[in-house]
Parts: sequence; C-alpha cells; structure tokens
Amino acid sequence: MCSKKEQGGLGVRKLKEFNLALLGKWCWRMSVDRDGLWYHVLVARYGAVGGRLEVGGRSGSYWWQEVGRIRDGDDDMGDGWFGNSVLRRVGDGAETLFWTHRWIGGTPLCVRFPRLFDLTENKDASVATLFSLGLMHGGEGWRWRRRLWAWEEDLLEECRTLLFDVSVFPNVSDKWVWLSDPVGGYTVRGAYDILTNGVTTTMDTSLDLV
Repeated sequence: MCSKKEQGGLGVRKLKEFNLALLGKWCWRMSVDRDGLWYHVLVARYGAVGGRLEVGGRSGSYWWQEVGRIRDGDDDMGDGWFGNSVLRRVGDGAETLFWTHRWIGGTPLCVRFPRLFDLTENKDASVATLFSLGLMHGGEGWRWRRRLWAWEEDLLEECRTLLFDVSVFPNVSDKWVWLSDPVGGYTVRGAYDILTNGVTTTMDTSLDLV
C-alpha cells in the first residue's frame, strides 16, 4: 500500500517517515534562515551555544525536542539521516565551525579525530578564525590543553594534510548544501524518499572543500 503508484502500490504515505521529513524541514531552516524572526524567538527561548540552538531539555516542547533529535541524529530512524544528507560549503569560513560542522572529508573533524577534539582549546572556533591564527606546523590555531604525545602528533599531521588544498574566500558566505539536490535544497518529498527508499547521497568532491 505504501509503495509509489508507479511501482504498483497505492501511494499511501508512511506516517512516521513523513512526519520526520516534515520536522526535518525545520532542521534545514535552522541552518539556512537564521535571519528570520522565528529563529530569534527560538534563540531567546532556548539559547544557543557555539552557533547551535539548544534543545531545551524538559523545558522544550515535544515538537522542539523532536527537531533537535533529528538534527543530532538521535531520532526514531537512528541513523543520522539528516546529518548525512547535508554538507557545509565554505566561503569565507566565518560561519562554519572547524571541528563540528561537516565541511571537509565527509565527516566532522571532531568525529574523525576525537582525540584531537578532546584536547583542543578551540572547540567552538570557526574555520575563518583558525585559518587566521595559522594552521601550519606550530600555528596558533592549534592550541592544546597539554603537549601532544608522538602518536597524537601523527593524528595532527593527518588532519593538517586534509587542509593543504583548502582556501577561504573573503566576502563569500558559507552555506549549507542538501546533497541529494544541491541546487534546489531540502524538500519534504526528497527527505521522505531518503527515509523510505534508503536513497544514499553521494558526495560531490567539488562541494567538499569550498
């Protein structure tokens, strides 16, 4: 019954997946429409840390907690479908968080290098800030709670290798990209297809760095 009509079904929507796709629209808006009045209302009510809206714990509405769970990959699907479907495209790097946004290599650097993320003193720094401080060997962008051990230095060198070909561009804003439709962006229908058909999003390397 839930199969598409062109596949011989009745085209009846799966309610759980359709509801998640609708809520996912708010996750998308949280990322791309931060000048809207609704966003400032949410900031005033729940607060924001490191450029991310707080979920609000028990004080948050059920709707808002569900939106937060989707954003954080903790919803009923349990596979991080929303986070795996978006990528940060860097312009000047001012609004892209170096460690926690998915902007290079397909995985947030805090996930790929959890040891370095645990040790850094710049957890909430933007790409622009760290590039301006310097990310070469011994650069001020690398600030640690203690001196790195030899194997941690190897991790840092691996991380630095990822950055060799990365450039930031003044006066070009960072933006989010919906990988299954980089031009049109998020749609409820597109998200529903991902949730129901297991559509995998392939990463275009031209979107990976800049």
